[in-house]
Order: sequence, then structure tokens, then C-alpha cells
Amino acid sequence: MSHPDRLVPGDDAPPFTLTDDAGDQVALGDLLGTKVVVYFYPAAMTPGCTKQACDFTESLGSLRSAGYEVVGISPDKPEKLAKFRAKEDLGIRLLSDPDRETMKAWSAFGEKTMYGKTVQGVIRSTFVVGEDGRIEVAQYNVKATGHVAKLRRDLGLA
Repeated sequence: MSHPDRLVPGDDAPPFTLTDDAGDQVALGDLLGTKVVVYFYPAAMTPGCTKQACDFTESLGSLRSAGYEVVGISPDKPEKLAKFRAKEDLGIRLLSDPDRETMKAWSAFGEKTMYGKTVQGVIRSTFVVGEDGRIEVAQYNVKATGHVAKLRRDLGLA
């Protein structure tokens, strides 16, 4: 299945300003000048999303020392994200996209297959945005388990 609307390396990263788990506004533009891993996940405090967030947290030191910052985006409200951060002791920044507009701009929301059915939902996706605001890596339909290790290998950090 072809997805002509999906982002590819070289595309400009769609801008966003979202509320984080502490209630602060975070804009992609404020993060430029460093490389940013932006990942989209369906729901805080679910098994797969918890595994992925914990994996990013465990890798945060090596990612930051290599010049990367990490933000995770879900449709959850900031209050739920704050509980998720506290419960799992997460070190990554969690952003709320309740209207899914940012997800749609990044083609991380739309048709997907779950349990053999076609549904509308969050497409688990990971991107690396370069210091210049362009997409360097675009990965759609990633697996929650093992994905961070693969990304680290892809970035030459393993």
C-alpha cells in the first residue's frame, strides 16, 4: 500500500506547539539546533507504549550525549501524561495532541489494521528531525518492543 502523504527524509518537519505533561507549551521550533527524536504512540500506560517510553528513557543518556533530544506525542491529556511520567519514572518529554492535528500533519494518524480490521488511529511512528528542521529518519508502523534498540543501531549509537 502506497502512502504518498507520508514524510520522507529531506521533508521539512511540520511545526507544532503542544502542551507537555507539566502544562508547558513546547514548540518544535524551540528544539531546533539540536537533533530531535519525535515519536508518536497511541496511549499512555498501556503495555506497548510503556515499554517504548521506558526504552527511550533508558537510552536517553546516550542519545543526549550524541546530540539528540526525545519527545513522545500521544492524544492523552497532560494530566494523564504526568501520571504516566511519575508512575514509570520517565525522563523523556511527553506532549499532548488531543485533537490529533500534529499526528495528522506528520501522517501518524489514519487508517491502520488492528486485529484484522481497518480502523482509524495513531500509527506508531518515529522520526529524527535534524538541527535544520528537516526529517532525517521517518519510520512508520514501528514495533513498541525493540524499536529503540533498532533506532540506536540505525543512528550508529548501539
